[in-house]
Amino acid sequence: MAIYKRKSAELIERERQTGCGEPDKKTERVADFAFQPSDSLAQMIVDAWVDKGFRDELLNPKNAKKLLAERGIYLEQPVVITEEEYNNHYEMKSDKEVIFVLPDKRRADLSPPKHMTLLETARLLMACTPNGI
Repeated sequence: MAIYKRKSAELIERERQTGCGEPDKKTERVADFAFQPSDSLAQMIVDAWVDKGFRDELLNPKNAKKLLAERGIYLEQPVVITEEEYNNHYEMKSDKEVIFVLPDKRRADLSPPKHMTLLETARLLMACTPNGI
């Protein structure tokens, strides 16, 4: 998984002058990581898939910090975005942002047998979604 941020004008100019990097590319990779998802975060995804009101609340930047803290994740500036926003090259607005991507529910079958839950489905899609929650 990777996170990108907007390049500074100085970095773009330095890449042009030195011939190093990709001066035509406006973003730079700032983090690569892997994360073992928790049941709490997987349940957050399930809740967002099945409850549109919760999904809308989670995707509102004003609410992400509180909703993640309720699940034991304490970050200064968490942001939850959709896969569509990610695929459209979402750019961090501050260096403090930690971006989470909500896996698209259209890839999940939301009608498992009654004795099963969607947690494993959420964990799997977290793993294969870039920056998945």
